[in-house]
Amino acid sequence: MSADPSVAPVATGRRERNKQRMRARIFSAALSLFAEKGFEQTKVDDITERADVARGTFFNHFQHKEELVTTWSSRRQSRFEEKLRQSTPANDDLRVALRRCMTALVEINEEEEPGLNRVMLTSWVRAGLPITEPPRAAEVFANVIRTGVEEGRIKPGVDPIQVGYLLRDAYLGALFRWCRGDLKGDGLATELQNIVDFLLPSIVNDTSADDAK
Repeated sequence: MSADPSVAPVATGRRERNKQRMRARIFSAALSLFAEKGFEQTKVDDITERADVARGTFFNHFQHKEELVTTWSSRRQSRFEEKLRQSTPANDDLRVALRRCMTALVEINEEEEPGLNRVMLTSWVRAGLPITEPPRAAEVFANVIRTGVEEGRIKPGVDPIQVGYLLRDAYLGALFRWCRGDLKGDGLATELQNIVDFLLPSIVNDTSADDAK
């Protein structure tokens, strides 16, 4: 008798969901410990105890503790892109579009557990990920500038990729200062909006300057 073809996909789907839930459980336990104790001070055994799983279960989902840093970064990048998909209307002017990007970045950082950003950013830098990871934030900024070039709002000769990296680097610098405590209150949001306001006059066409105000 042949097997019901509908059974295998259901079972496979259930196994995948269970796998994802276990991975998320371990990841959540790890982040809470990193916020409490720091990345270096947290051992794999601490994570498995907090998650209430066997040590082998951890390594079924993560090759090593450092993979948690790449997972954290990748999830932040995905949340950034999702926020933009949910909130970006068509025909934004240049200033509004760039401010929207900065607002999404602020929200991602403010959603993190207190104390976690500094710990994870330090680990992110130590792992060399600013160099090896795809520059997805820079690409988002570059696409905004590229649209401005196509619409004639940006001065001829402006390189969207160069401006994208400039904005990404300015964001990271502001983020590091914010995590260090140099920016107070809503200082990160204000700092990032000021970066946009400072940059735009140097790249917009004079004929579109009013649109960038």
